[in-house]
Amino acid sequence: MKKLLCGLTLFLSAGSLFAGSSLAGNTLSGNALVSSKSANSKDMYKKTWIDFNKNGVKDVYEDPTAPIEARIADLLSQMTLEEKTCQMATLYGSGRVLKDAWPTTGWSEEIWKDGIGNIDEQANGLGKFGSEISYPYANSVKNRHAVQRWFVEQTRLGIPVDFTNEGIRGLCHDRATMFPAQCGQGATWNKKLIREIAKVTADEAKALGYTNIYSPILDIAQDPRWGRVVESYGEDPYLVGELGKQMILGLQAEGIVATPKHFAVYSIPVGGRDGGTRTDPHVAPREMKTLYLEPFRKGIQEAGALGVMSSYNDYDGEPVSGSYHFLTEILRQQWGFKGYVVSDSEAVEFLHTKHRITPTEEEMTAQVVNAGLNIRTNFTPPQDFILPLRRAIGEGKVSLHTLDQRVGEILRVKFMMGLFDNPYPGDDRRPEAVVHNAAHQDVSMRAALESIVLLKNDKEMLPLSKSLNKIAVIGPNAEEVKELTCRYGPAHAPIKTVYQGIKEYLPGSEVQYAKGCDIIDKYFPESELYNVPLDAQEQAMIDEAVELAKSSDVSILVLGGNEKTVREEFSRTNLDLCGRQQQLLEAVYATGKPVVLVIVDGRAATINWANKYIPAIVHAWFPGEFMGDAIAKVLFGDYNPGGRLAVTFPKSVGQVPFAFPFKPGSDSKGKVRVDGMLYPFGYGLSYTNFSYSDLKISKPVIGPLENITLSCTVKNTGKRAGDEVVQLYIRDDFSSVTTYDKVLRGFERIHLQPGEEQTVNFTLTPQDLGLWDKNNQFTVEPGSFSVMVGASSQDTRLKGSFEVQ
Repeated sequence: MKKLLCGLTLFLSAGSLFAGSSLAGNTLSGNALVSSKSANSKDMYKKTWIDFNKNGVKDVYEDPTAPIEARIADLLSQMTLEEKTCQMATLYGSGRVLKDAWPTTGWSEEIWKDGIGNIDEQANGLGKFGSEISYPYANSVKNRHAVQRWFVEQTRLGIPVDFTNEGIRGLCHDRATMFPAQCGQGATWNKKLIREIAKVTADEAKALGYTNIYSPILDIAQDPRWGRVVESYGEDPYLVGELGKQMILGLQAEGIVATPKHFAVYSIPVGGRDGGTRTDPHVAPREMKTLYLEPFRKGIQEAGALGVMSSYNDYDGEPVSGSYHFLTEILRQQWGFKGYVVSDSEAVEFLHTKHRITPTEEEMTAQVVNAGLNIRTNFTPPQDFILPLRRAIGEGKVSLHTLDQRVGEILRVKFMMGLFDNPYPGDDRRPEAVVHNAAHQDVSMRAALESIVLLKNDKEMLPLSKSLNKIAVIGPNAEEVKELTCRYGPAHAPIKTVYQGIKEYLPGSEVQYAKGCDIIDKYFPESELYNVPLDAQEQAMIDEAVELAKSSDVSILVLGGNEKTVREEFSRTNLDLCGRQQQLLEAVYATGKPVVLVIVDGRAATINWANKYIPAIVHAWFPGEFMGDAIAKVLFGDYNPGGRLAVTFPKSVGQVPFAFPFKPGSDSKGKVRVDGMLYPFGYGLSYTNFSYSDLKISKPVIGPLENITLSCTVKNTGKRAGDEVVQLYIRDDFSSVTTYDKVLRGFERIHLQPGEEQTVNFTLTPQDLGLWDKNNQFTVEPGSFSVMVGASSQDTRLKGSFEVQ
């Protein structure tokens, strides 16, 4: 094969991703296939085009200069029913469904002999092959090149595969650059930083030869019990939409398709429970459009996402993945979506097995395809979907016109990403120059720092003195690595623990560690229902921590949750510190020595006791590979924390649902219930202070289709440089339907030196002012609007108003 490819001339055309790719020297490994079909493969690769169908003629679909629509039509005209239906399925890689590490002679007998739509997570370090074909990075690129070459050279029409992968906290690849979880990224409130994270993710995906990234998650996290709050930017649709927009723009600016997920109304399962309860979100239609659909609208209409992942839940009894209303009317007709829809794993099968609305597999496949689904994904063989689909077509349940529409939408994305001009993206020579390089690590470090939120700092206990002699680092998350690694992020990430970070940061101090307890106890979660006495081992662990605290100048307790308590399918019924962590916290506090609480977790927690008694509390979310360094810098004053809460912290799980934005009366007071929030949306402290002044509104009166601009001045009045997140909220004072007390409509993270001031500008558009009225029309209603600018949703410093006529 090397000999056959050495004469290939690389070319660059519109949309081509050839740059940086090396095909010469790529050889099939293992039980590889070199058949008679590929004996003349060098004849396929012309100077400026590829003869995918091996007929010696430049067909329209093979012509890089031809219009994309003409290329799609030409290719569709040559495809058989078998080839079309094969484009509508995912083949899971890395030993899951695709059992072979490399192409084999047996592939000519598999259903993908007629092609396949995409291959997910191939050679990324997950699955049974582990690092065998994922690292060094060049092995991973060569593997995907070999697999792609088989599809290009061994199938009749040579349609390239779309190589998909996850990418919500950095590329999901062995030893790629790891970033904070999306909950931490949301806490940065930094649009420019999210764009940088997107570029790093895209650059590493490009270097490794991936073409489509399943990111960002655009679900809003309004119920902190839910297990996937850790993977959401926050609870507010404006914040989530703005950050998600930057992620999509950043990925696609580098030629990588962004596939946001999970569309739609996925993030509010009954009682906060996912897992078995993946149906029936209790959300009214207007609330659904205002809150849950809005981030997706922004990602598609404003950012131009070319992918969407459909969710496995229903809405009002109709499974979303089988809904023409969601997948066609909303996505394509209302929002103008131009890409392809891929199902979440098993979302298609749920129509038959969980929702039970289709009694046969043929009706199941017909419903999702007719609704607008393009590619089915599941951890089962692709023929489990393709064969019933072919039978459904044969029975007239799916028309050939609809089939051509769905396949054409897939092909359009493949042409747009340049796969027919360069099927072999990626750098198999020196990918390590890109993946996890120093510059990318610097972005990860900044993201970790910016994600940290200072929740409490009585009497300016923080930052701590670097001259402390003896420091105790205590807690189950203080030296944890394994359970802070997510399957949706990089495998084998070099996470520096909090204990390691502090120990290295203060080489002249005596820094000692005690675990104190595990994240969960052996009776968990039953132990949350009634008191279970500590056993001898648990008591000994707490006693060890207490003795260490007594002999130290300060104790830094690192508590919270991890992959044992917060991730997909890990929803809770209680938001208190789990396991024995509360007993550990109280026991260390009882020593009388100074205590700092560091929470490493992916959800809001009802830490009422800690808020009352512990003088300093820092929330670090899941900061990624530079966790230890970032937390040490914050605790000892070399970085002034500027993160802000992207979720509300309730005082009790009994208040849930309790998330921003709030309707009138959402936090009414009562004689027999707890009211108020522990920490509000947008909240976060600093080691310095900021003042707000000089609110200016460009016009007192505007028309319903006009923009309006606002500005204010923010000044650092303290003694340290620091970041402030300036937040703009508005309220439609009187409207035809009930609206929210206030809604977020702008935010900017700015850095100011002591004494420095900056003018911050905002623009409000009709989209920002509009609502879904009682006639179900999106409109800007006449009337007065209140403006509030400040440091959190509860700390608004400046107020003004304007009128729409």
